[in-house]
Amino acid sequence: MLRTELRKLLPYRTAWVIMLLFTALLAATIAGAGGVTVNGQTLGAALYALPGMWAKLAYIAGYFSLLPAFLLIMLITDEFQYRTFRQQLIDGTPREQLLLDKLVVALLLTLWGMLSVLVAGVFFGLTRNPEATFGNVFSGAAEPLLLYGIQLLGYLSIAAVLALLIRKSTPAIVALLLYVWVVERLVRYFLPDAIDRFLPIKALDMLTPSPFAQALDTMLGPTGALPPAQAAVVALGYIGLCWLLGAFLLRTRDL
Repeated sequence: MLRTELRKLLPYRTAWVIMLLFTALLAATIAGAGGVTVNGQTLGAALYALPGMWAKLAYIAGYFSLLPAFLLIMLITDEFQYRTFRQQLIDGTPREQLLLDKLVVALLLTLWGMLSVLVAGVFFGLTRNPEATFGNVFSGAAEPLLLYGIQLLGYLSIAAVLALLIRKSTPAIVALLLYVWVVERLVRYFLPDAIDRFLPIKALDMLTPSPFAQALDTMLGPTGALPPAQAAVVALGYIGLCWLLGAFLLRTRDL
């Protein structure tokens, strides 16, 4: 299963372009954000301060989570376009295995995202904190990395459902963008905070809250957002639901 998907993924030039673009944009944003000046003060010291740096890096990485999601959509829709799903069925591969193969790809992309955050964190943690050691840098990294991994897997899971439903890359990518940027935000507008915080994208975003969220809560009052630990439970529920829906689509529709 893993070997088969790697054989498809590794020679795919577009995949490498998107994954390396993700890593490069993340590193460039982290480097650039340190030089931003707010109220006459440079953010660098606060951004790279340990151990809080990891939560900030996970928040920044969240802005680029759609890139791996686009890649997964392209990989899945290519299976329909080139009829490789149909050929695998003819060769005796169960439909459930087809879905598990794509879940493996989603997990690989999640690991790439987490590894990118980890490498960036180690680099900037050591270079921007002269007194830092490897032990200091890794302190506090586990929880933000895990929460970011859940967030990225959540975006990938939604992307997988749309790809399996629509089966064409461009419409599926447009549908994902519309849902993330338009549809759910419109739905939130009509719902009270007690309900809208359980919507998929909002729950995913709460896994890596803004570094300024606590200060905003102090000034404006609590927003009602889920704490990251609770958001993780909701997100994992949505992830499971997405892949169950994907299994239903593969089982009931003609490939």
